[in-house]
Amino acid sequence: MAGNTFGTLFAVTTFGESHGPAIGCVVDGCPPGLALAPEDFAHDLARRATGRTRHTSQRREADQVEILSGVYEGRTTGTPIALLIRNTDQRSRDYAAIAAQFRPAHADYTYWQKYGIRDPRGGGRSSARETTMRVAAGVIARKWLAERHGVRVRGWLSQLGEHRAAVPPAEVDFDAVEANPFFWPDPAQVPALEAYMDALRKSGDSVGAEVSVVAENVPPGWGEPVYGKLDAELAAALMSINAVKGVAIGDGFDAVAQRGTEHRDEFTADGFLSNHAGGILGGISSGQAVRARVAFKPTSSLRLPGRGLDVAGQAVEVVTTGRHDPCVGIRATPIVEAMTALVLMDQALRHRAQCGDVGPVSPRVPPGLG
Repeated sequence: MAGNTFGTLFAVTTFGESHGPAIGCVVDGCPPGLALAPEDFAHDLARRATGRTRHTSQRREADQVEILSGVYEGRTTGTPIALLIRNTDQRSRDYAAIAAQFRPAHADYTYWQKYGIRDPRGGGRSSARETTMRVAAGVIARKWLAERHGVRVRGWLSQLGEHRAAVPPAEVDFDAVEANPFFWPDPAQVPALEAYMDALRKSGDSVGAEVSVVAENVPPGWGEPVYGKLDAELAAALMSINAVKGVAIGDGFDAVAQRGTEHRDEFTADGFLSNHAGGILGGISSGQAVRARVAFKPTSSLRLPGRGLDVAGQAVEVVTTGRHDPCVGIRATPIVEAMTALVLMDQALRHRAQCGDVGPVSPRVPPGLG
């Protein structure tokens, strides 16, 4: 496989480049009978889209989904679902000056080394534009998970540069998250973020961010015991998102400084007393909320000069013009949600295939805290 397909039983293959005529995906393995229409995709694609606020890239794409196959009379048929979104606001001329240059901290050089050729227009395949189709596929997964299991996947921006959200993860108000352009859980902090990003954008620099995600109502038993662990596949899926440099499941690296008596999630017949493990034990869901945090690096495409090389190996000063996000994490929440949902749906189908006859096992510990 050439690395463009994700999943085992619920498999998603994306295709297309940032400045090509279209981007798309093929979703294979979706069970039949799920109601699905083009308008189902509009909300989440709008949440991911650029050009909606001054704090993101000003590229404005319609992001209208065309369903080419796999749906008949409004319901999935069980056959591959092909989705297409046509690119309508490309400005390839913005990249003419760097077509023969390698941008620092970008994928230009590594793509050149792997393929011996690259598409310089907007980064081609390495562009975050590709994540549009992940979000589209995630819409299908989120809908199926909600209808079949009551699973709800939601995320928020928990850190922007040196600014950290003051709201504890268990107390996040998701109405507040959806009411501001940062997906930020504390409305009182939003004006400070606005001023911070305005100053950053004027300076021409960029900054990193952290996105947190929680999946509630995940039944116990999803995941594999050794290879195919739920937390391993979730980490791999989240790491596959552009600009991600770190993933923490549950407490993640904070567990290094904890004692075993603190970290262990004790439980009684009334439920778990904590959720330091992030809802996954031994690679298998415990029935608690599945929690993860994702670290995004600062945007690589900058208008501030940086040292690099051209395709002849000569030293050059690289300046990237065009429309870019000063912080990619600001609109990454729906992408993180989508990848989490894709992992969970794939694991749900795999569990059903092998262990569907097992049924509920007693005792079942309530989710409890966290």
